[in-house]
Amino acid sequence: MANIGLLTMWLNKKIVEPLLEILRKGAEPKLLAFSAALGFTIGLFPICGTTVIICGLAIASLGSHCHAPTVMVINLIATPIELSLMVPFLRFGEYVSGGPHFPLTSDALKKVLTLQASREVLLSIAHALLGWLVAAPIIFAAVYILSLPLFKVLVLKFSTRPLSPKRSLSPTEVRLKVQGWRLNAWGDADKVHDANHLGRIDEDDFVGNGFGH
Repeated sequence: MANIGLLTMWLNKKIVEPLLEILRKGAEPKLLAFSAALGFTIGLFPICGTTVIICGLAIASLGSHCHAPTVMVINLIATPIELSLMVPFLRFGEYVSGGPHFPLTSDALKKVLTLQASREVLLSIAHALLGWLVAAPIIFAAVYILSLPLFKVLVLKFSTRPLSPKRSLSPTEVRLKVQGWRLNAWGDADKVHDANHLGRIDEDDFVGNGFGH
């Protein structure tokens, strides 16, 4: 029971609370969906311990085009799935390349975990990377499509910021705006006409007083 309580506290602190904070800030759902897809896809990268670094590089490269907290939180969520998909990525890469089948024996796994590189181990890593690389666009698209409507609902529910969605103007509003623009233009034209008229009056007075040619 104590372990379950610690796990629950960890999940609340590292995942639930950060996600709720992100939703309360009312970020754009499309940006959140893109960032979630990016973080999840990178989180499945089949070399353990490198996903955080890759996420950091992606965030630095994309800048404001992605939401950094969402990328990192979803990357953390993807970690258990990453471990479960390493073998499928390996087999998929072997299938795509037509390479030899890497035996998943205890001795082979020991070499992988202890970084005792051999040709077979390096080839298996390359196959796993190939499998992830081919599957990555599909995973990214699937997560984006599935998470976009979810983020729209969640942001609308939890956001503390008033939403001001863009909408198209009605014909009446368009007509009123056009009339306003015309009135402003006519007003500016009248001001210019009055200024020119006053300028001519001053010039006539100047000439009439004997100071002109």
